[in-house]
Amino acid sequence: MSVVVRLRNLVFYGYHGVLQSEQQLGQRFELDVEYRTAAPPADDLAATINYVEVYQRVADLVSGERYNLIESLAEAVAQAILTAFPVERVTVRVRKPSVSLGGLCDYVEVEVTKEAER
Repeated sequence: MSVVVRLRNLVFYGYHGVLQSEQQLGQRFELDVEYRTAAPPADDLAATINYVEVYQRVADLVSGERYNLIESLAEAVAQAILTAFPVERVTVRVRKPSVSLGGLCDYVEVEVTKEAER
């Protein structure tokens, strides 16, 4: 049996983007992380993935690294979770609410799903 864990609407400040203003001033980014893992055999934190550690891994990447593309950011977050934790599959959504498109838009969002190699 497996379980799905979702961390919704994580908000960070980062310096991602192609425009010079994005790289200098930074902006807000919102992320969703969803991962599937084996169900813990006991009601014990040591028997499962501590989602506080998942959050911290995401925070370190979003706030500490720089990417031109939010696609690259989503890929890096997904790969970091796959590498650091025993997950079967991970989906990462990155939203950029302050996007300049020349018109009204709530946000631009990308989604990356990766599966563990078997």
